Amino acid sequence: MKNYNVNFVDKNTLQINGLGDDPLWEKANVLTDFISPWDNQEIKKIELRSIWDSERIFFCYKVYDNEVHIERKKDTIDSINNSDRVEIFFRENASLNPYYCLEIDPDPRIMDFIAYAEKKFDFGWNWPENHLMVKSNINEHYFTVEIAITIQSLKELNLLNNSVIETGFYRAKYIKQEDETYEPIWISWVNPNTETPNFHIASSFGTLTLLEP
Repeated sequence: MKNYNVNFVDKNTLQINGLGDDPLWEKANVLTDFISPWDNQEIKKIELRSIWDSERIFFCYKVYDNEVHIERKKDTIDSINNSDRVEIFFRENASLNPYYCLEIDPDPRIMDFIAYAEKKFDFGWNWPENHLMVKSNINEHYFTVEIAITIQSLKELNLLNNSVIETGFYRAKYIKQEDETYEPIWISWVNPNTETPNFHIASSFGTLTLLEP
């Protein structure tokens, strides 16, 4: 199982603004080994950073893309689901009963839901109020999505165990087709080893280890 070490920073020193330009991000390990196991097309670079303090864990996606697709027809789950986005899943254990999904487009709009094995989704559930903050920015060559999640909420959802969080990192990239429709390429940190694209499976997760100061 892949592991990513999350370095510690002092409390209340990182302030997210959507740009990913706080100097504290330099203290993070940079995760770049994303793959698209179901597509032969070369994917553009993705950089993911994470750091934590005693109150929150932070994530910063920097996605190199000069053709970002966002469907803005309506601000609904379907609209987010048809847009370029980044995703983070958290699970209690490999049974996936339950696991928690954050899917965020570059606007940023958040699709947060609880899920269970065999793709049973409850879109009526939301991450605990005031325990999730997201900011983003789109420029000519890339977009960034910064995420802050409270340690308290991770503990209350039984997602933090002995400094380890079982986590999946993903990206959906929509490509314009000749008929003017858009089709997704599915990108993952961990290769789930499935015949067809599937993030909602135990083998797509890795682990985060929160390093002590």
